[in-house]
Amino acid sequence: MQGRQIKQCGLSSLTLLATFLHCNCLPHSTGGKPFPETAKEIASYAKVAKSIIDLAVYGKAQNRSYERLADFTDTIGNRVSGSKNLDLAIKYMFSALRKDGLENVHLEPVKIPHWVRGEESAVMLQPRNHTMAILGLGSSVATPQGGIEAEVLVVESFEELKKRQKEAIGKIVVYNQPFVSYGETVQYREFGASKAAEVGAVATLIRSITPFSINSPHTGWQDYQEGVQKIPTACITVEDAMMMARMAKRGQRIVVRLTMNAQTFPDADSFNTVAEIIGSEHPEQVSYEKYPIGNRKVGKKICRSAPEQGS
Repeated sequence: MQGRQIKQCGLSSLTLLATFLHCNCLPHSTGGKPFPETAKEIASYAKVAKSIIDLAVYGKAQNRSYERLADFTDTIGNRVSGSKNLDLAIKYMFSALRKDGLENVHLEPVKIPHWVRGEESAVMLQPRNHTMAILGLGSSVATPQGGIEAEVLVVESFEELKKRQKEAIGKIVVYNQPFVSYGETVQYREFGASKAAEVGAVATLIRSITPFSINSPHTGWQDYQEGVQKIPTACITVEDAMMMARMAKRGQRIVVRLTMNAQTFPDADSFNTVAEIIGSEHPEQVSYEKYPIGNRKVGKKICRSAPEQGS
C-alpha cells in the first residue's frame, strides 16, 4: 500500500510542478484556493516526498532511472519525428508501462511531422581544409544540388547580426553565441535561420546549445518564420564555432562548402503513449479539467515517449 501511495503522490507532485512551470504561476489564487493554502497542501507531502527520495537514492530504486534511460537510449537511439526508431520507442514504452503495472495503458493515434535528415557534410576550404562534424536541424530545407560554397560571417548574437547585416548578404552565418542557459540560448537554434535569411544569408551553422562538447554536435528542432525565405541550417560543435570565431578576429577569410539532403514528407501516422495511475481514494474526483496546460489537459493521464524532433 505504501508503494502505491508513493506512486500516486509522485504523480501529484509532478502534475503540480508541471502546472506551475507551464503557467509561470505567481502568488495568486490556484484552483480556487489562496496560494498560501495551496503551498501548505504541497508542504504536507514532505514525508511522502522523503520516502520517494530515499527509495530513489538509497533504496531498491537506486540508479534505476539511469539504468532505464541507458537501456532505452542504447536500444532505440535517436527517435526523429516520423522515423522507424520512434515507432520502436513507442512500442518499448508501451511494453514498459504495462510491465510496471500502470492502469489503462493504451495508444492514441496522432499525425506527426515527418522529416528525414539525409546525407550532409560541411567542409572548411579556407583558410585551411577541415571537415566539420554537423547535424542538420529539424525541418531544415536542403541545399541546392552540389551544395553551397560561400564565405562565412561569424556573429555572437542577433544584435551583432543586425549591426553587420550588410556583411551577411550571400554568406553562411555562423552563430558563436555564448551559452547562458538552455532556455535562453536555444533561441539561436530555433530562430537563427530565419534571422539570418532576413538579412540575405544563404545558410546558417549554429553553435551547439550546450556548455560542454567533445567535438559533438547537439541538434534539435528549429522553426522557420512565416514569410521568410527558408535557408539550410545545421548545428556545429562548440570547438568549430570557437575556432572560426578566432579566425574571424584575426581577419582571416573563411570559406565553407555545405551540403544537406534533408527532406520533409507529409505528416506520418504515429501514437501518443498513454497510461493512468488511478487513485485509491476518490478516483472519481480526478479529471482532465483539474490542471489545464495549454491546449492539453493534465489530470490522471500521463504521456510518455514523445519524439525527439530533429535528433
